[in-house]
Amino acid sequence: MREVQGYPLPLGVQISKDRVNFSIAVPADKDCQLLLYRTGRKKPCRQFDMKPMIGEVRCIALEDIEPGDYEYNYLINKEVVTDPYVKAIAGKERWGVKKELSEHEIRGRLQMSDYDWEGDHTLQIPYHQVIAYSLHIRGFTRHPSSKVKAKGTFQGVIEKLEYLKDLGINQIHCMPVYEFEECQIYRNYWGYGAGSYFAPKSAYSADGDGARGLKDMVKACHRSGIEVVLEMPFCTAADKMMMLECLRYYVMEYHIDGFILNPFVISTESVHADPFLKNTKIMEHELGFQTVMRRFLKGDEGMIHDVIYWLKHHSKEQGIFNYITDQNGFTLNDLVSYDAKHNEENGEHNQDGPDYNYSWNCGAEGPSRKKAVMELRNHQIFNAFFLLFLAQGTPCMLAGDEFGNSQKGNNNVYCQDNPIGWTDWRGLEKKKELHDFVKELIAFRKSHPILTPERELQGIDLSCCGVPDVSYHGEEAWQIPGEVSSRQLGVYYSGAQTKSEDCYVAYNMHWLEHVFALPALPKGYGWYVKATTERGMLDVPVLLKDQRKLELKERSVTVLTAERIVEVETKKNEDITTPVSYTHLRAHETRGNL
Repeated sequence: MREVQGYPLPLGVQISKDRVNFSIAVPADKDCQLLLYRTGRKKPCRQFDMKPMIGEVRCIALEDIEPGDYEYNYLINKEVVTDPYVKAIAGKERWGVKKELSEHEIRGRLQMSDYDWEGDHTLQIPYHQVIAYSLHIRGFTRHPSSKVKAKGTFQGVIEKLEYLKDLGINQIHCMPVYEFEECQIYRNYWGYGAGSYFAPKSAYSADGDGARGLKDMVKACHRSGIEVVLEMPFCTAADKMMMLECLRYYVMEYHIDGFILNPFVISTESVHADPFLKNTKIMEHELGFQTVMRRFLKGDEGMIHDVIYWLKHHSKEQGIFNYITDQNGFTLNDLVSYDAKHNEENGEHNQDGPDYNYSWNCGAEGPSRKKAVMELRNHQIFNAFFLLFLAQGTPCMLAGDEFGNSQKGNNNVYCQDNPIGWTDWRGLEKKKELHDFVKELIAFRKSHPILTPERELQGIDLSCCGVPDVSYHGEEAWQIPGEVSSRQLGVYYSGAQTKSEDCYVAYNMHWLEHVFALPALPKGYGWYVKATTERGMLDVPVLLKDQRKLELKERSVTVLTAERIVEVETKKNEDITTPVSYTHLRAHETRGNL
């Protein structure tokens, strides 16, 4: 090989037809050498001095070199250092195996871009149509019950895509997928903190090739109509220019659809201003929806006006998404099963993790066999999903919540690379009713445009039909509950503008039964029960006996739809009423009118 003059930008390694360029920023008062290794070797075979060229940037280029035959690091003041812009890492192909950079056990690969995307591109799903699902690449399929071949990897996620698609998911949020050090005093299972941000984690790929594994997963997700969003929580020491280059790189090289960023490290406004990232979803975690809905769910007073705000608030303008549970806190099952966190196994004397979870154990701490406790918990889980998927913003659910996954009361499993932190798929069989309810509720949301408007509803009659696009009610129709003690809310969605059926959702988070007066419908139309906390989603809507009121049991939700009443003659020559779009008489006869 032959050393020639390099070029300073871009930083990192650039491979062209006849040369490999190396560029790195190092303070002028420090010595810097490029170390080259034969692929797979732990001893450098060549070393090149690198002098400052422009400012603090040092660069050289090598000709007559076969990139696949070599790996590299830098030696800065006699300390072995990984390139901050390294695109792939050698030596960390196996999860949980401690490797020492100082012993040259970790090296940078000279990554070639030779992947066949087969015409793939980002999906650009509109915000208001997104159904998101948050997962950890390793934890999602690592449990034996996942029944996938490549457990804990990008390939494992691919094996679960049919499941996600069937559930109704069209976007996944992935916790950090870049190279991070999991072998610390307390294992860094989640991956937050410093890392090689440009390099997908080798141990997350079944064959040790993180770059190819991530590309395979993204391409497979896109084929299934599912976007891929990466969490990129850069540490505070990261350079802004580097962060922007990293995001551009993942969009260009990996076809990533969006990112979840820490606004305290890099402002989302600055990212939105970047012309290359204009069509990329840039989001951040926002606790407002979570806190309000958790408090409403467990029956706190004084929540009605905040609930109204979050039920109608749109996500796109702020780059946020709605979630009741995420990795930082309880799972949904644990939210209704524990009053307090139980993080003793983390080794920090239960001092870690959030102290304020706004949870309620429904009468018993942890697992319980009491029928009343278990029924109440199941009802609260159903209620939580109603709150999540009937709100106007972009919903995001935590992996496994749809079948009652538990972390045994641990609300901070950052170090639990074991069944506590993994998704336990046995719940899919044990709680099939819950899974099916979530699937049907997602389908209901998608089939009712009034629940997923492109713009935030205004609360005014834009279609001149005599009814606002959205209105809020208490036990008295057209009157928003004003009492601090109120825990009841009715929401009336007019489908006039979207040419869809009207919907009315009644929430009673009180521990007492309440009666809601219903808004009157035009002649010939009636309110039909579409879903309830007790029954889930009904196969066939059932006409209310009394169209003037709705009796709601304690801690329950009911969803009504307005449909034309059509007289249908049964075999017994009895007149019953059924929606014009339904003729399932058998189901109607078995359920009866409510």
